Amino acid sequence: MTGLPLPTRDGVGPSRVALPPGPWATIADFLAQRFTAIPRATWDARMQAGEVVDAHGVPVTPDRPYQPRLHVFYYRSLDIERTVPFEEQVLHRDEHLLVVDKPHFLPVAPVGKYVQQSLLVRLQRRLGLDQLAPLHRIDRETAGVVLFSVQPATRHAYHALFAAREVDKQYEAIVPWDGTVALPAVRHSRLVEDVHFMRMREAEGEPNSETRFALAEARDGWARLRLAPHTGRRHQLRVHCAALGLPIRNDTLYPVLQPEGAEDFEQPLQLLAKSLAFRDPIDGSPREFASARSLAL
Repeated sequence: MTGLPLPTRDGVGPSRVALPPGPWATIADFLAQRFTAIPRATWDARMQAGEVVDAHGVPVTPDRPYQPRLHVFYYRSLDIERTVPFEEQVLHRDEHLLVVDKPHFLPVAPVGKYVQQSLLVRLQRRLGLDQLAPLHRIDRETAGVVLFSVQPATRHAYHALFAAREVDKQYEAIVPWDGTVALPAVRHSRLVEDVHFMRMREAEGEPNSETRFALAEARDGWARLRLAPHTGRRHQLRVHCAALGLPIRNDTLYPVLQPEGAEDFEQPLQLLAKSLAFRDPIDGSPREFASARSLAL
């Protein structure tokens, strides 16, 4: 057990849903209406197997009356996931931190159709660290350095570093280059959600994002950029590059959203979280971790 009413199973903890005020006679009625993709018979079978409980570990039965504001825990079940055929690499491990070099195509934490094929679950299963938690996120399509907290007691101290923007984040990206774009030293803009939920866009208004740009090298119509985001908005680097007319190679979202299913393991997004550096909040020592991966120009 990890403080939750159901133990971790196959590296995945239980999901939770809060019951809102409503007209349902039973908890099962609510679950069947809330999660329309899951048949009522499946919920009944899960309940009979003891896989649906409340916050105190009391089983939820098919006929248990509805209780608003109750929290219900259950195991998520998915169809067989597509295996991501790339391996993560552990760069560092101590009593507080786990630092990992993430491959392309692997989300940091379970999301949507990716559960077992997420970095967090892979690591929990591989290392037996049920209380492992990511301290920040990078896109599923992006490779590179990711920090995890090993123990809850010191987690807040590392979260505070990211909240205070005291972590130096360095990225690399491969973009088209003909020498005509005036690369700015810094780009500021306001990023908001686009009409399509998968995308972000720049909009008028007070800037809420900042990225520093530097040209590392260029040849044969391509360039390697060094990117340093001061803020951490969703898709920030991808949007800023595309807005400059320098979309990152193999980006399926920017500047044009590609149809679902267009993802190709042979053509990963050429964006790499190259390094993270900070002063450790526990002992004050300088820390720097770098990815062993590289992008081919």
